[in-house]
Amino acid sequence: MLSLGRLHLITDTRPGRDPLAVLDAALPVAGAELVVQVRVEDDATDREAYELARRVTEACRPYGALCLVNDRLHVALAVDAAGGHVGADDLPVAAARRVLGPDAVLGATAREPVGARAAVDAGASYLGVGPCHVTATKSGLPDPIGPEGVRAVAEAVGVPVIAIGGVTAASVPALRAAGAYGVAVVGALSLAADPAHATAELLRALTC
Repeated sequence: MLSLGRLHLITDTRPGRDPLAVLDAALPVAGAELVVQVRVEDDATDREAYELARRVTEACRPYGALCLVNDRLHVALAVDAAGGHVGADDLPVAAARRVLGPDAVLGATAREPVGARAAVDAGASYLGVGPCHVTATKSGLPDPIGPEGVRAVAEAVGVPVIAIGGVTAASVPALRAAGAYGVAVVGALSLAADPAHATAELLRALTC
């Protein structure tokens, strides 16, 4: 199985958020257990995405943490990120694999076993599965699938399953018991009063 950090931090670039400050707090705590997925708002320019991804990649490197770029694979290549992640409305997984090359980390979004197996067959290194719970950090999402939905996907594939959507430290044990290899969070860190402490709590829940 792919060697991948268990805690994925998705950058929160909504107005009033400081994704680099959150990253600076999380990295010393999580180290190589952290995977940072650079996600920007739809109306962000490629230059804005590039500058954020470049700074994240540089910050991650001394800690052995991976930087992935969501959606904008050309930006991932431009900053020499470890790879990228594609959702349902982005490039097809097979096309994304051709863009990134055979050795890059490539995540894909999945909700059910058939689509999950297809994504893996097309070249996905890991799957982001959800939303597991109700979340306000991204609009237009389908209904939550809960731990049992995660279990159905995890039992169908042989790659790491990263549970996403409304994840908190309290919800991690049930997701891990359902077969999730790790979790991806946005608000659990970006909205935390103490992101370093919140990172430590998530890591404890992931390794218990």
